[in-house]
Amino acid sequence: MNLAHIHEARLPELLRAMPKAELHMHIEGSLEPELIFALAHRNKISTPYASVEALRKAYAFTNLQSFLDIYYAGASVLLEEQDFYDMAMAYFKKAAADNVVHAELFFDPQTHTARGVPIETVIQGLHRACHDAKALLAVSGSLILCFLRHLSEADAFATLEQALPYRDKFIGVGLDSSELGHPPEKFARVFAKCRELGLRRVAHAGEEGPPAYIWSALDDLKVERIDHGVQAVKVPALMARLAKERIPLSVCPLSNLKLCVVQDLTQHKLGALLDAGLVATVNSDDPAYFGGYLNDNLTQTFAATGLTVRHAYQVARHSFEASFVDDARKRELLDQLDVFFARFEEV
Repeated sequence: MNLAHIHEARLPELLRAMPKAELHMHIEGSLEPELIFALAHRNKISTPYASVEALRKAYAFTNLQSFLDIYYAGASVLLEEQDFYDMAMAYFKKAAADNVVHAELFFDPQTHTARGVPIETVIQGLHRACHDAKALLAVSGSLILCFLRHLSEADAFATLEQALPYRDKFIGVGLDSSELGHPPEKFARVFAKCRELGLRRVAHAGEEGPPAYIWSALDDLKVERIDHGVQAVKVPALMARLAKERIPLSVCPLSNLKLCVVQDLTQHKLGALLDAGLVATVNSDDPAYFGGYLNDNLTQTFAATGLTVRHAYQVARHSFEASFVDDARKRELLDQLDVFFARFEEV
């Protein structure tokens, strides 16, 4: 597509306004401190923090595990179907403001069933929000059930069995939580079962974990999309495979910064991934905890790394190409994107 008519000076405006999809967003990670306190009050749950400000100050992570500790504590306020609905709708409203037109939401049922919350409560609340987001905000949404990798594969199988009565309400499965010490192959059998069931498959690999985890996610889990995957830049053969096979990466720059995967955003390798021909996308991961939603990730990363209008078009197009929407919806989204870029300088 010819992008010469778009001036680089308008790049921040372009990034904010362009239609886009979000493919790597943990819905529990969108719980803002204000909503945590509101749900705690509604459900008569005490929190260890005296105020919203005190909770925000606790968001000082040094690695993935220290983040997960507070993440699971925040999720403890979610008890009723309405809680899950309210959490998802709060995210969808922010997504719509960022011109996200499609979102695929990760959710962690084991985090909730371990606290005695029925899986039906979780799925029904989130699915109802996806339905209403389309009707009220023009944002289509789908759910991806994630297994917690620090738990056993037997637990993952049990979770899958609990979820199957609601199979029509989620489109796929993923693998998240603590990466180090929990390689993808630990879950090869449950992912094989999910493949038999026709579920789409993604997995976190190559965030804090080594490039070998990306190979394993591809070969042992047969995933269709790699979540994070930034460690791939260390292995040229892996980069070549990802580019050749068009395996998308759902990259989360502010998350990488917050969890010290990179020490400074200027060091981020998003540009290297794009220039090597990989289907890299930009996402917010856990936006309430990592300093920003999708447009924050885009504008800050592009400013820090010197990426261009061409890169902006790439990441937006990739987000639709890498999504799990049907072909008709994908064509609709890609056409919407092309019309937007063609007309941008007229706005």
